Amino acid sequence: MSLPNRRVLMGLWVCTGLLFACSDDPGFAPDDGQIGFEPERPELVEPEPVVPYTGDNLIVQDAQARYATGLDLHRKFILRTCGPDNGVCHNQKEYPNLHTVGGFSATIGAPCNVQPGSWESVFDRCELPGDRFRLGDNGSQIEVGWIEYIPGSPPEGDQRSMESPGLHIHLQSPLPGDQRRPWTTGSFVRSFVNAAGEVEEFEFSHFRGQWTVIGDRTHLVADVNDWQVGSVESMLRSGIVQGDMNRNGTYGARLGSTISMLTPSRPEESYLIARVRGYMQGAPIPGTRMPLANQPPNVTDLLALYCFVEQLPPDAKAPDISGPIDYNNCSYINDPMQLDPIGDGATYTDRIGPLLNLHCAGCHGNALAQADFNLEAEDAFEQLLSTSSQRRDMNLIQPGQPDKSYLWLKLVGDGSVLGAQMPLDSQSLPAPLPADLLAEIETWILAGALR
Repeated sequence: MSLPNRRVLMGLWVCTGLLFACSDDPGFAPDDGQIGFEPERPELVEPEPVVPYTGDNLIVQDAQARYATGLDLHRKFILRTCGPDNGVCHNQKEYPNLHTVGGFSATIGAPCNVQPGSWESVFDRCELPGDRFRLGDNGSQIEVGWIEYIPGSPPEGDQRSMESPGLHIHLQSPLPGDQRRPWTTGSFVRSFVNAAGEVEEFEFSHFRGQWTVIGDRTHLVADVNDWQVGSVESMLRSGIVQGDMNRNGTYGARLGSTISMLTPSRPEESYLIARVRGYMQGAPIPGTRMPLANQPPNVTDLLALYCFVEQLPPDAKAPDISGPIDYNNCSYINDPMQLDPIGDGATYTDRIGPLLNLHCAGCHGNALAQADFNLEAEDAFEQLLSTSSQRRDMNLIQPGQPDKSYLWLKLVGDGSVLGAQMPLDSQSLPAPLPADLLAEIETWILAGALR
């Protein structure tokens, strides 16, 4: 291509890139540079000012100074506690993703049974209405409780059980009729609201094969042959919603008390907060208390979070969180110590057990019981009074004698025991307990390490 032709083409490309703000007329000159349309920009609304708290409660004063806005709450508490490290915890690895302001805001009103890890870790009140299952072309649609694929070749004969290889589906209510081994299609149906606001339903997945109806007709198993394995695995990846995801017989959505990650205006019914506390309104939360390895929240942190969630409008979903937190009108400022995630009382049950669980169960809990020490086990108290697996000449706790208690020496970093001071942070570096908590543990040991 000749040089003049190249220049013509380059000129056309430049003109196109400038939205045709040029011409092949040598005398062409652009006008005053104004764009020929009116852009539609969002209207920025200034947050309503709040009257600051002026009382004498030091915890409230500290929270107001440290966490003035929702942005402060995310940057100084949520990010520090839940998602500080790339690819770890709730920083791009696990749901919810909390390492950005947008991710934190998106937890408001968001479901809490996504990516549970295991079915045992699902909380009843996180369960959603299940998709529906229909056996045959004209069968009744029944809510799916839970579904499981057990690999293996179909057994010989007509007998099938809970342990038989195949695709197992558990339903909320019995299938009608009396058929026991139909060869037909099982379909999964879901309802949705269309653009016109009308409720519609569609069949989004199905499996055709030999089905066996078991027991009271709430349990079915389909034989899965080798050539059908790929189809079943693909179907399971389609996101079938299970109404009894934790398989305990309780359909959470039917309780009428479904919760969210952060439930607007109801911090006591917010799953994220419950995972930190270990319970919700007296009900234990499955799974290890959070955070696993990072610094746990104190009363000041939780007061800010409770006040933030309490002031979210009931219909809020992913709102702007840059506005100020109104501590002056927060109901929790009257008694912030009620939010203490540890509890009180100089006994293992009331104080020391929850304290150790909060700070140490990330490495010494059900998920990872290092050194054969599990703070979440039913016999955790007995384990504390037994011999250390590292020092057979010492108990973890020797009642009345902190200086002869292996666990105490590890907590204070005493040089007479090997290894790093406990607990460790997410980078496996020592993160010693605050002096006031260490004093409480020492006092408990000196008083006889009472249950």
